[in-house]
Amino acid sequence: MSVTSRYRDAWEGFWREAPEEEGAVFWDAEPTVTVGPQLALFEPLLVAPTLPLVDVGCGNGTQTRFLAGRFPHVVGVDLAAAAVDHARRSDPAGLAGYRVLDAGEKDETQTLHAELGDSNVYMRGVLHQAEPEARQALVDGIATLVGTRGRAFLVELAEAAKPVLMGLAQGPSGPPAKLAPVFRHGIAPGEVADDAVAEYLRAAGLTVVASGEMPLTTTEQGPDGTLIELPSRWFVVGRPD
Repeated sequence: MSVTSRYRDAWEGFWREAPEEEGAVFWDAEPTVTVGPQLALFEPLLVAPTLPLVDVGCGNGTQTRFLAGRFPHVVGVDLAAAAVDHARRSDPAGLAGYRVLDAGEKDETQTLHAELGDSNVYMRGVLHQAEPEARQALVDGIATLVGTRGRAFLVELAEAAKPVLMGLAQGPSGPPAKLAPVFRHGIAPGEVADDAVAEYLRAAGLTVVASGEMPLTTTEQGPDGTLIELPSRWFVVGRPD
């Protein structure tokens, strides 16, 4: 199913107001501490590493540009046109391509698959932000993009991340500066049960090739100055052999 207009408008508003500078968005951490270590897990498990790579939920494209240095053809897609505009402005060299796409909309993912063919997919911290009724369609969209030869690397907040986020949001001074805009625009993080992710994947016809735990690093600092990390789980998935 397509997302609701309320959800789309929330993200458009968030990205229209988001600062241009790197690291200003809560989850926009330096790629060397996010996607860099993740690629060490993902790349050895790719069946066809030369396939296009699609970064689903690319936001302002920080991770997309890093991925473009490792794969021959990278496309960042996001629900919000304002996010895609950010990504394009931040990539004057045109290292990657960017487009507006609702990955939960069947026609849109089928159209992109028809253009690119089977693709490898990267998706970091998107499922828990999706509306609950749209999550299965989002994972179905990943399966469409993967086709028969691609594989996807998905990173999703674990259930244990919710109390960390709520603790930040309910602190004495309110949410930290970089987290506050998320709540202000009505996109408070939702909870995805740990066992629900595997069920979404199974229902989409995808098989878990490998999985594990790795913290999702944010750009917000704790009282001791270290970057706040959220408990997360990662999955490499593809079609059954």
